[in-house]
Amino acid sequence: MTTDHDWITTPVTADLLRGALDLEPTERGVLPHRLPARARGQIPDGQLAMAEAQPSGVRLVFRTRATAVELDTLPTKLVYVGAPPRPDGVYELVVDGRPAGRASVIGGNAMTVGMATGAASTRPGAVGTLRFDGLSDGVKDVEIWLPYDETTELVALRTDAPVEPAPDRGRRVWLHHGSSISHGSTAAGPTSTWPALAASLAGVELINLGLSGSALLDPFTARAMRDTAADLISVKIGINLVNTDAMRLRAFGPAVHGFLDTVRDGHPTTPLLVVSPLLCPIHEDTPGPTAPDLSDIGAGRLRFLAVGDPAERASGKLTLRVIREELARIVEQRAAEDPNLHHLDGLDLYGEADFAELPLPDQLHPDAATHRRIGERFAKLAFTAQGAFA
Repeated sequence: MTTDHDWITTPVTADLLRGALDLEPTERGVLPHRLPARARGQIPDGQLAMAEAQPSGVRLVFRTRATAVELDTLPTKLVYVGAPPRPDGVYELVVDGRPAGRASVIGGNAMTVGMATGAASTRPGAVGTLRFDGLSDGVKDVEIWLPYDETTELVALRTDAPVEPAPDRGRRVWLHHGSSISHGSTAAGPTSTWPALAASLAGVELINLGLSGSALLDPFTARAMRDTAADLISVKIGINLVNTDAMRLRAFGPAVHGFLDTVRDGHPTTPLLVVSPLLCPIHEDTPGPTAPDLSDIGAGRLRFLAVGDPAERASGKLTLRVIREELARIVEQRAAEDPNLHHLDGLDLYGEADFAELPLPDQLHPDAATHRRIGERFAKLAFTAQGAFA
């Protein structure tokens, strides 16, 4: 810790955080979670446990006159066997709604994952510190957006002036659930994931339940959404069901109905938008599962392959084209009795022309420029004119 300021340490409490559904006390501080404790108790695999603890869309928000801010954190960084080191996660500072700085925390825990086997082990590391200084000495609203791709234990918040919770700005709360693309995939930073971009453009408060590899119509996720206060809700369904080969068409329709029924139990009239999959050519007509191509992993190039058999569509295996058709049918059926239920075709967010211009680098996930395009289009289609969230 530096000593050139008269530092005030403020405990990190729930009233200083947005975008998290739970705050777990730890030996050092607190750990934000994007699923509540009861849901976490029902999580069946390490992938989802890791995804929900990565704080995509979670940010510290407070009002202060401070000219300098320090944050001690203990990140958990992913290390893939045989691959070059990944970049450190990015923290982004926003002051009175405007970008004001970026920083990273060096070190921390290291979770080593074997892409081929899924086996994981964690090596403990040290707490690190990031600092933002040179801020104006006037009263301002400060946000520190946490990395979307690093589990982040919050250890200490220090400022050179007192801190208080930022006042409610009266913005609508948008609750969104989706896959790794909604989680952030390879966005440029936490404010540049497509949901964060769309929320900024629309002037709403985001709760992002994008869960990498885990948008699987899990009942505990639906219950978490049911129990979370929100003015607007969207659910992006499809790609994870295909690339995990999780279910067949017979189970898919009832599972979608059940998920939406549960959300509606807590939000009977809230605008609810069902979004179908973006274009992903490897799975448009070829079912899952998806497998990693590790042939060039040492050079940092990872690609994904569809290893299902297109002939198995006849027996009910899911493809993205099948899912889009079924989601459109389900929403049309339900909307006859639910006028606040809406549908958005994912191809309107990213389709064939977009793929030709901005291809998916690993055949599955968009890059930073594509996140921006998707976020801008979602804001235009959902939040303006006749959009579901107008």
